[in-house]
Order: sequence, then C-alpha cells, then structure tokens
Amino acid sequence: MRAEQPGSSQEPASLPLEIRRMQLPDLEEVMAVERLAFKHPWSTELFRRELLHDWSTVLLCARPRGRAEPDAEATPEVLGFVIFWLVHDEVHVLNLACHPSVRRRGIARRLLVEAIEQGRRGGASLVTLEVRRSNFPALALYRDLGFRAVGIRPNYYVDEGEDAVVMILDL
Repeated sequence: MRAEQPGSSQEPASLPLEIRRMQLPDLEEVMAVERLAFKHPWSTELFRRELLHDWSTVLLCARPRGRAEPDAEATPEVLGFVIFWLVHDEVHVLNLACHPSVRRRGIARRLLVEAIEQGRRGGASLVTLEVRRSNFPALALYRDLGFRAVGIRPNYYVDEGEDAVVMILDL
C-alpha cells in the first residue's frame, strides 16, 4: 500500500467535507492528487480498472466547491482518497493519498476509518496494508489506529528499492 504523509487527528478547520465513492467524472481530480502525492503515480487506467471491480472500493474525501455558484456546486474538490479491496473476510488497503495542502489535518485518518468500517460491515475480520519503511507519519497513523507490524517485504517499492512494512489490524 502507498500512503504519503497521511493526516493527524485534527480535522481541517471550517471545511464542509463528504466521504463518498469515486465516480468516473472524479478521475481527473483524483489523478491530480495521485500525481502530487507520489513520485511514481498509478496510471489513469489503473484507477479506471479499480472502479470496475466488484471487490474494489475507491472512497473520496471531497468538499463542494462554490456553494453560492450554481454551476460549481456539482463539482467537488478532491482532498484525498483511499482504495481498498474487500475479499472474503479481509480488507486490503492498496492506496491512500491526500492533497499536499491538507496533509496532517485528519483527511487520511477519516478515509481509513471509513474503509475499516465499511469492511467491518461487509464481514471483514482483518485489515492489511503495506507502507514504506521510511514513511514515519503513515506508520504513526496506522499504529494509532491499532495496526501492528507483522513483517517486511524487501524491495517492495522497486523504483526506489525500498522495503515495505506489512501491517494488520484485527477487527
């Protein structure tokens, strides 16, 4: 799993936020966040495929734009997203990212908590993810939510030659 600088427990001040499933019209904004968050971003095609799989969910944290402007109200601003699979009794988190302007303000925590809750409601008993060994903010967030490290995947992030920490959360 990839996570770039997820948020702390602080909520973004005065932002009306919604968490909802990603739709195809959101793709451009999601890709903008992905490209800002990662040195080696997922492709647009990978995101499109995730929208087609029954076992895959992409949740967005967004805020409505220009509530006073009738045309802009339909287009939210994507602040972050999480991609997870629910397969049998396991949630596997594949990707989690926040726009750099709202990092460390609770967006990642809120998305991950919602993914966990949806998994729990779907019958999951376990949540798994991989995180860069060097991503200390993400590691701290996951530990704070009750995840524990259970192993290392050597050279998991091939482009940088970095190991991943495998973490699980029992539900």
